Amino acid sequence: MKLLLVMVFIHSLLALAPASKTPTVIIIGAGMSGISAAKTLHDAGIRDILILEATNRIGGRVMKTQFSGYAVEMGANWLFGGGPVHNPVLEMAEKVKLKTSLNDYDNLTSNTYKQDGGLYPKTLVEAVDKVAVARDDFCAKFSTLLTKKVKNDVDISILAGQRLFKQEPKTPLEMVVDYYHNDYEDGEPPKVTSLKHTYPRNEFVDHGEDPYFVADPRGFEIVVQYLAKQFLSSLKGDPRLKLNKVVREIIYSKNGVAVKTEDGSIYKAKYVIVSVSVGVLQSDLIDFRPKLPIWKRLAISDFSMTIYTKIFLKFPYKFWPTGPGTEFFIYTHVRRGYYPLWQHLENEYPGSNILFVTVTAEESRRVEQLSDQEVEAEVMAVLKTLFGNKIPKPEDILVPRWGSNRFYKGSYSNWPDKYSQHRHDQLGDPVGPVYFTGEHNSNRYIGYVTGAYFTGIDTADDLLGCIKNQTCRGYNSQQM
Repeated sequence: MKLLLVMVFIHSLLALAPASKTPTVIIIGAGMSGISAAKTLHDAGIRDILILEATNRIGGRVMKTQFSGYAVEMGANWLFGGGPVHNPVLEMAEKVKLKTSLNDYDNLTSNTYKQDGGLYPKTLVEAVDKVAVARDDFCAKFSTLLTKKVKNDVDISILAGQRLFKQEPKTPLEMVVDYYHNDYEDGEPPKVTSLKHTYPRNEFVDHGEDPYFVADPRGFEIVVQYLAKQFLSSLKGDPRLKLNKVVREIIYSKNGVAVKTEDGSIYKAKYVIVSVSVGVLQSDLIDFRPKLPIWKRLAISDFSMTIYTKIFLKFPYKFWPTGPGTEFFIYTHVRRGYYPLWQHLENEYPGSNILFVTVTAEESRRVEQLSDQEVEAEVMAVLKTLFGNKIPKPEDILVPRWGSNRFYKGSYSNWPDKYSQHRHDQLGDPVGPVYFTGEHNSNRYIGYVTGAYFTGIDTADDLLGCIKNQTCRGYNSQQM
């Protein structure tokens, strides 16, 4: 017992390591990648760190909010399990007893509605979906062929792969099924998405295809908080974490970095890890001085940041089908991506009477320009087409606006077609003492929380090599 108390005391002392006036490393952003990087540095003995977070919370794009008395996830929402490779994020979720629900997409073919109302015959949708599955398999095999057989870094879009397969989706039904197979995951359509770097879908290949939907009053962000608590003494009192610190300028040289925040504060360090989204890097929120080299700016500007919008509606009572096999339904429209994927939350929150619909990419950008009332009118027109004019008005609506939020500028990244591996390597490369991390740097799990987690570790390990072994790629591999 005495030995245990001593160990606990020592751990507390280590966790309480104060933020020095000139820390070794400043981490910008307290999302999954920033926290993962900070923990990796701490575990390696670099405890004089400082985390600057623009908002009042830890979690980044893993974000819950209260909606009509229920916690809903505005950002990351699913964990994947059942695969051959260990998923550390799922393991952390299990440790904190995160409440999840296993989604069932198996009956989508029975719940696919026509644009003018009424269901498509299940056999017809099954036939279209069978072609979509074969198309996916072809894309995965062709991606492997491009990787192994073609010496140059050749890539094509997913749409080009579909055309090679001679099965390009053309009818509204084919398009909405293809949307489910691609846009619903990637956040952007196949015509702008890399085939080589999207197929096979490594998140599913490695971690499994069992989709666990997070529905926990504490939110998915409790997992990021759990990771932070492994090295911070408190999420509010540890001096190495400063919330509401909006970074506006990074001045860097061989002598170190100076980070200026919107409130006029200046923080200095030897190195900085920037964990903001690629969308923020593309914006004018943070000014780098001197300007980042042209190769770095091109790598940032050419990458894609998409928007994935879940629009939540609360009704006084249910008017949609419920029970086994009804969790999801699809709406078909001549305009690709027009309010296509719907899900009710009766499995997660019985009696909540909550529906949400997902839109992405250009539809998300369009929706963000509308008022909530205008969005509600469009959504209700769809629901009345499907379930009749006598359905009730919603009591509440939530329309997240990720693209308009200056701290995120989108939901997650997507690998564009013809964006080379070399260019992607440059996206993650350091510039002098400035290091970059985030899910956009991941080769295997781009767009996923697991990608953010692993890239945080990778970036911290890269920096540790510089600090401890003087293998500083920011100075050796590229010109500042």
